[in-house]
Amino acid sequence: MTGLDLKDVTKSFGDTSVIKGVNLAVQPGEFCVFVGPSGCGKSTLLRMIAGLDATSSGEIRIAGRDMTRVDPADRGVAMVFQSYALYPHLTVAENMGYSLRIAGRPKVEIRAAVEEVAATLELSALLDRKPKALSGGQRQRVAIGRAILRRPDVFLLDEPLSNLDAELRVSMRVEIANLHRRLGATMIYVTHDQVEAMTLADRLVLLRAGQIEQQGKPLDLYNDPDNRFVAGFLGNPRMNFLAGQIVERRTGGVMVALTDADRPVLVAVSEAGAAGAQAVEIGLRPDRLALAAEGELALTIDATENLGSERILYARTRSGFAVTLAIRGAQETALAAGQTIRATFDAANALLFDPDGKRMR
Repeated sequence: MTGLDLKDVTKSFGDTSVIKGVNLAVQPGEFCVFVGPSGCGKSTLLRMIAGLDATSSGEIRIAGRDMTRVDPADRGVAMVFQSYALYPHLTVAENMGYSLRIAGRPKVEIRAAVEEVAATLELSALLDRKPKALSGGQRQRVAIGRAILRRPDVFLLDEPLSNLDAELRVSMRVEIANLHRRLGATMIYVTHDQVEAMTLADRLVLLRAGQIEQQGKPLDLYNDPDNRFVAGFLGNPRMNFLAGQIVERRTGGVMVALTDADRPVLVAVSEAGAAGAQAVEIGLRPDRLALAAEGELALTIDATENLGSERILYARTRSGFAVTLAIRGAQETALAAGQTIRATFDAANALLFDPDGKRMR
């Protein structure tokens, strides 16, 4: 097992800066997930770790060794791509054992190693097939098996489930999580899917515009985001943001008059954190809003989604702010587009953001 350290890593293409001074320490055996919107630099950062893209400045250390200028083949990493990248003319066994054959290992040793990994990935019955005779999930397992056989210091996985259908993504996600537990290996995983990120990661690294916005345990980022971007990116349905004004400061909190609420609400923040701020936004998770006859918010429903265990309501306030509610135990309530409802919330569950999007604690 080994760890990974990135120190002030940058990447530029000409005058365009793509990665802007990233610092990250991944612990040995940790499952670290890079997540963020398209174009945020997560795949570029992964390719830099692999050595496929040169680092403009900074340092990349693997197992305590400086690998910044080392060739990809000598870095002790194995990469699993989104496109599987299997040789179509080779069998499953030949694809999996390819790196060992290139290294000149004896055929008996290669076969034994392939069979051992194939048993772990439930590929034993498929070793003589060629990729065209496999399903998407089976092909991805072959690609993962090929990476395992290299016995790398760090596994790099670049959106490996993106080409699979929804049901297969779920099962493969479970397989990858189980594989990590069995191997105890250091893994860096790139995805744009926040469900994958939240369920797989020991450490979640949320990127935006080539910089780390926040990193930590998935639930820490979800429950305690540093800024509006992190709060809005994590969560499905996404967080609601309502505009308001601080009208009074109190010990341990501030009174906020929301643009579309009938009465001010007390939000718990330190006075120091709220000093000088007037215009603010309140962030509320959809499941923190509840239907109530005397609720603070008057809403008009635009659409509904009945998901069985819960109902998602897409609505808008009087001034047109979009609001999403996740309602449990209200399936028998008649709710339809065009209907006016009232909603309430416990301000203790609200997050407060200043005009620059910074969290006020």
